[in-house]
Amino acid sequence: MLRIDGLTYRIAGRTLLENASAQISAGWRAGLVGRNGTGKSTLLDLIRGALQPDAGEIRMRRNARIGFVAQEAPAGDATPLDVVLAADTERAALEAELAEASGTRAAEIHARLHEIGAHAAPARAATILAGLGFDAGMQGRPMASFSGGWRMRVALAAALFSEPDLLLLDEPSNHLDLEAALWLEDYLRRWPRTLIVVSHDRGLLNGIATHILHLENQRLATYSGDYDTFVRTRAERLAHDAALAAKQEAQRARLQAFIDRFRAKASKARQAQSRLKALARLQPVATPAEDPSVVFDFPEPDRLPPPLVSLDAAAVGYVPGRPVLRRLTLRLDPGDRIALLGANGNGKTTLAKLLAGRLEPCEGRVVRAPKLRSGFFAQHQIEELDPRRTPVEHLAELRPRDNETALRSLLGRFGLGQEKALVPAGDLSGGEKARLTLALVTHDAPPLLVLDEPTNHLDIAAREALVEALGDWGGAVVLVTHDWSLLELVADRLWPVADGTARVFDGDLDDYRRHLDEERRRASPREERAAGSSRKDERRAAADRRRALEPLRRRVREAEAEMERLGREKARIDLLLADPATYAGAAERTTEALRRQADLARALAEAEQAWLAAAEALEAEVAALDEA
Repeated sequence: MLRIDGLTYRIAGRTLLENASAQISAGWRAGLVGRNGTGKSTLLDLIRGALQPDAGEIRMRRNARIGFVAQEAPAGDATPLDVVLAADTERAALEAELAEASGTRAAEIHARLHEIGAHAAPARAATILAGLGFDAGMQGRPMASFSGGWRMRVALAAALFSEPDLLLLDEPSNHLDLEAALWLEDYLRRWPRTLIVVSHDRGLLNGIATHILHLENQRLATYSGDYDTFVRTRAERLAHDAALAAKQEAQRARLQAFIDRFRAKASKARQAQSRLKALARLQPVATPAEDPSVVFDFPEPDRLPPPLVSLDAAAVGYVPGRPVLRRLTLRLDPGDRIALLGANGNGKTTLAKLLAGRLEPCEGRVVRAPKLRSGFFAQHQIEELDPRRTPVEHLAELRPRDNETALRSLLGRFGLGQEKALVPAGDLSGGEKARLTLALVTHDAPPLLVLDEPTNHLDIAAREALVEALGDWGGAVVLVTHDWSLLELVADRLWPVADGTARVFDGDLDDYRRHLDEERRRASPREERAAGSSRKDERRAAADRRRALEPLRRRVREAEAEMERLGREKARIDLLLADPATYAGAAERTTEALRRQADLARALAEAEQAWLAAAEALEAEVAALDEA
């Protein structure tokens, strides 16, 4: 299908690709991965002919059609359905010709339209649009009425509908909510043609990829399997290469030692020359440079009494008398990890702003803990950074009393080291701007962190670092994201936002995914009739089961949170007692620290027993329900 031979491409004096080669067979679904800035999007542009290489060539199967997502679908009076249908250029051209054709030519056009399934095209286009979040009413609205994000969805729908031989997708889930991203993953998993997708969404790559193309050190390497398989295989290869390089270095040292010792001796001259030739023949084993580690280290907040935020029959909106959400009765406690779920436009960001204190309720009551501060991260904040000012200057505005050393130290906790702290924000990468924004919104150690799509500019390594940092952090987190892996590893409570309100979901993410599948099946009348009342009974039983298990799940979560809190405090005391300077101070302080260490060890053991008992009870209840 696609062959890349010796590809070299340079831009502004910088080499992105040098003698890169790869072969993509028909039917592969390949994930193109690599650190930010390595040239993944550039490679897609080279494949589709928007850029020309400096050397090498890209060869495609003859007459193969390449599809890609336009930067944005056009505005105007056309509807999303019109735009998607127009993406099938052959069908559109045939129908335009049919309007004036007659006789034999009209019969030929009808035959060809039947051959390409033109009669089913409107239904297929509508199905794709529905999967990406467009209900029947939205599909008939003019494109000019949609925001840029929704027009990007139309452009994605058009690329999928056109069914090219090779489909190129660059971060296709960035403009989607979780529900649409899950639909897209399922759709691409069944994609029958060849696909190359650039994505930092580990869940998407694991769900769809049959192969991984890794762009590193200006070269391409191909791996079979999904992303997790690639990570394991690459780690094994790197370990093998490192062992081989060490063995070769030892051999090189032995040869060099012999040469140095006997080069001047006539009796050994021939052997020395032979060793010199052997040394010259030793080709060094290429070991990739270590990737710079990505760092997130949120300042630890003060511990506040629960609840942090309590909502009682609250309503919130932007226009007086027209609330976006109402009947909000929710509670947010210290240490909570809450995910706001639901389609874009349902009010997730509105609820996030209410919880963060950026919006006030128009009805009901919202009670906040005394001294509660919140950090609010949203995508627009990245775009609002002053491109002329450096990270140090941005942070100094918020912390005018800190000297430059203290400011740089705080920036270093977010991977913005010495070489980036004084670079104008306009010259930072998207991921670096995201890390700067996170440093700004957490500079005063807020006990509540509200993150609205924090990963759109982060690569996989940075996303994994963010997960680790959030796991170690003691504050509460409210998360809005389409990244399934991030939700799976961070969120322990789910609040779906739909039908003008938000509620607590009884279940975990897998339950929520099954709930979405059920909703989609209910949307199909034919499937609803076939399923009959049995599906209602299954849903009712599943809901009853989730309700029965929720108290036990809550006990497990609370025990885990207590273990984490005690573990962090004990680690702090252990570190203090490991410092020799501690014993040079007042004896009372050392004695108190030793006493606290013993108390924490006992409390941690008790918390572990409580967690074990809760986990065993939950496991037993699940087994009993499964048998029933």
